[in-house]
Amino acid sequence: VQLVESGGGLVQAGGSLRLSCAASGRTYSAYAIGWFRQAPGKEREFVAAIDWSGGSTYYVDSVKGRFIASRDNAKTTVYLQMNSLRPEDTAVYYCRYATLSGILTDLDSWGQGTQVTVSS
Repeated sequence: VQLVESGGGLVQAGGSLRLSCAASGRTYSAYAIGWFRQAPGKEREFVAAIDWSGGSTYYVDSVKGRFIASRDNAKTTVYLQMNSLRPEDTAVYYCRYATLSGILTDLDSWGQGTQVTVSS
């Protein structure tokens, strides 16, 4: 089971980026896909999640209204559309199998993540 993140980059404050989380191998539609991020010098934090089978979503307050999680019809890729980006969104972003509330499973492990840098 492997989830691979991509789509990060450098963007100015107020800009947008779309991250992708591609699943290879077996997929577990009974679980959600969670997005997490880790800023320099800070602990990794939960950001958002989408229920892979039902499309239900959850967002932490700091990104609510700005980030949108979605999935493709083939259910092999999950996206995180990030709008109105702020410098404090700068972090390495990861995706993992998780619950909608951000509790990690043991189905996979941390990947390399994708760097998002927001300049002021």
